[in-house]
Amino acid sequence: MIKKTRPNYTYINRELSWLQFNARVLQEASDEGVPLIERLRFLGIFSNNLDEFFKVRYATVKRIDEAGKAGKNQLGGIKASDLLDIITETVIKQQSQSLSILSNIQSKLKAEDIFFVKENQISTSQKKFIKNYFIQHVSPALVTIILNDEIRIPNLKDSAAYLAINMSLGNGENQYALIEISKNMDRFVVLPKEGNKNSIIMLDDLLRYCLDDIFNIFNYKSISAHMIKITRDAELDLESDLSKSFMEKISDSVKDRQDGEPVRFVYDKTIDKETLGFLMAKMGIESSDSIIPGGRYHNRRDYMGFPSLGRTDLLYNKIEALPVKGLSLETSIFEAIAKKDYLQYTPYHTFAYTVKFLREAALDPKVKTIKITIYRLAQISHVASSLINAAINGKKVTVSMEIQARFDEQANIDYAEQMQREGVQLIFGVQGLKVHSKMCVIEREEKNKLVRYGFISTGNFNESTAKIYTDYTLFTANQKILKDLNKVFNFFSVNYKVYRFKHIITSPHYTKNAFFNLIDTEIRNKKAGKPAYIRLKMNSISSYKMINKLYEASNAGVKIEMIVRGICCLVPGVKGMSENIKVVSIIDKFLEHTRLYVFCNDNDTKVYISSADWMTRNIENRVEVSCPIYENDIKEELIDTFNICWKDNVKSRILDKKQTNTYRLDNKEKIRAQFETYSYYKKQLN
Repeated sequence: MIKKTRPNYTYINRELSWLQFNARVLQEASDEGVPLIERLRFLGIFSNNLDEFFKVRYATVKRIDEAGKAGKNQLGGIKASDLLDIITETVIKQQSQSLSILSNIQSKLKAEDIFFVKENQISTSQKKFIKNYFIQHVSPALVTIILNDEIRIPNLKDSAAYLAINMSLGNGENQYALIEISKNMDRFVVLPKEGNKNSIIMLDDLLRYCLDDIFNIFNYKSISAHMIKITRDAELDLESDLSKSFMEKISDSVKDRQDGEPVRFVYDKTIDKETLGFLMAKMGIESSDSIIPGGRYHNRRDYMGFPSLGRTDLLYNKIEALPVKGLSLETSIFEAIAKKDYLQYTPYHTFAYTVKFLREAALDPKVKTIKITIYRLAQISHVASSLINAAINGKKVTVSMEIQARFDEQANIDYAEQMQREGVQLIFGVQGLKVHSKMCVIEREEKNKLVRYGFISTGNFNESTAKIYTDYTLFTANQKILKDLNKVFNFFSVNYKVYRFKHIITSPHYTKNAFFNLIDTEIRNKKAGKPAYIRLKMNSISSYKMINKLYEASNAGVKIEMIVRGICCLVPGVKGMSENIKVVSIIDKFLEHTRLYVFCNDNDTKVYISSADWMTRNIENRVEVSCPIYENDIKEELIDTFNICWKDNVKSRILDKKQTNTYRLDNKEKIRAQFETYSYYKKQLN
């Protein structure tokens, strides 16, 4: 075992904290209280998360190491080279655990008459189906690469899985080849049902069964097939070519990702050494890369799309998205918002209110302008079609499109080009900053003057993710807030001017100081003997500046309760540093995505919803908006939803310096926050 620097306990290293978040996802896959097919899908989420981690975070640490920098200040007191080793060790353990969980799930599926069959377990009745399936669906799209010493191996696709083929030709000669497991084909092939028995063969094993059909021109004596996978650095490298538009540069850079440096190589640990050595030499895999021995199958992210087989009893019960109390989809949404603010909390509430707002704006002759920020859109987006509809109807539509939204760059470019063709005015953010704020402002002519309506959200305007991500959206006609939001859109056009805001809190200019002032108020009130507390809900916290400020508040005696889904570099519960801070994390059916910030303010509570986590990138390198909540009923609603999450004693894990992800259990009545939140909103309608 190599001796490595380990983190101090002032901060938890960001990368290691992220791996512990993914361990919580893996806990869901191992939880026998989770329906079986949902457990498989959590394994898929775990694998998909890991792919993105290596493309982005591992790749970043590797670049720090290769630049000859220790990176200890950036990496929580750990040398970059040591951190790379610790990550690899941790991932190998987690991968081993995930394989054990998969085996457990598959054995339980057998009791439900659901069987995974390998190429040597195919029944006589299934052989004809498989051969026909191969000929009709697989063979025409098959990519097979023949390898030899003279030909340079082509760049393997990032995160694609390949079957590495070794054909023994006799006389000590071997012929190597690679078969790509196409993302465009179903990974799980459902075989004809035999009585009550459901059988599934992985595409990988179907290919193994058909190896003779693929390589029948080679006179081989024996043949083997083992899976490999390579993950590449996903950092975009933008050209300085002045003749290209920003969109062209991003599009070219996305394509260049396929040539990114390899950062992880995963292989079937049963592969023979000769084949493994040949492939690693051909691909230029180095010892500084993360080399992970795995199981027979890779790309377990595909389990996210595991077929339901009609077994609704092995899935979570689907919930029917609820209406927002007092807000109708059948009458004017503007008339309702003119009277009071409304809160939409997806997926408990239907996302249809967001689409309804935009569709009404597109059709209403009184609406003159629509301004909106777009970060990630659904593959088929009613939001985008509503904006295009508005432009066709003569509205002045301005869209701030973030075409550097990681892994959605090309999709956003495609939508941007479509919008441009229909007359939508596009703004591609601000140089050096990502536009991550989630907001919309429309101007409507009423009695010869322009009146603003709009919405502010914690999440993307995406119909698909709105079904599984928890997010708040505030619909408002508060002219003071909307005046501030309009200034943010002005900043996109004239970004050399720093605007002043009276109500909202914005990054990159004001977020840190504004929240520091709110925390300082709690510190002063505590010292003066007044009520003081801070309650925070976010995806991640990694900014040392924000963490230090919370430590300061804790040392002053301010009680701080935090719900953090993902990365948490703050170390809670340490005497003399953070003893008044408690942190929990909830991983469950839905992805907790809301950002909610609550400050006691001497019992005159201040509440904000926000697009921003407390990470350096959100505070210093992005355009973000935190919006105050002024209406008391919505304040109470938001505080109620926080309280429900805080009381969770089923899916809540305690975050501490040990990073053991211990479930927060007690002897009180069982409260599962996501189920309880749905009940809370259902009761409101009675």
